[in-house]
Amino acid sequence: MPALITYRTEVQADWVDYNGHLRDAYYLLIFSYATDALMERIGLDADSRGQSGHSLFTLEAHINYLHEVKLGTEVWVETQIVGFDHKRVQVYHSLHRAEFDEALAASEQMLLHVDLAGPRAAPFEAYSVTALQALDSGQHDAPHPVHRARALALPVRR
Repeated sequence: MPALITYRTEVQADWVDYNGHLRDAYYLLIFSYATDALMERIGLDADSRGQSGHSLFTLEAHINYLHEVKLGTEVWVETQIVGFDHKRVQVYHSLHRAEFDEALAASEQMLLHVDLAGPRAAPFEAYSVTALQALDSGQHDAPHPVHRARALALPVRR
């Protein structure tokens, strides 16, 4: 299966900082839109969320800023399912541009399936589990996410 491209955009003028680079907050915005697109692929689109009262909440997100991204650059997000259980899905998003082989940025995220009536954690519906299984098995031969499970740590100074 080719890479799962979940979002494409051009870097907007109001997303760029005083250095001429994509502001750090907008990397997360782009990855957030990719998560929205993934939700649609697993049966959690706007209509389904309205009918079921279920959605995904982000529990944790890590971003690695790897290369500069400038105004007007066309970028896309490739998404990999790292793993999932009955209530959570762990995803790895990587940001790319044409004619550059390395990822520009990467974000690993833990998402929780939630019943909004609580709100409280809830098991995925069968159609979401089936969609996640299909995506996961289709990515079986995908390369291991390079920047996955990285920890941010310096020695503690006292």
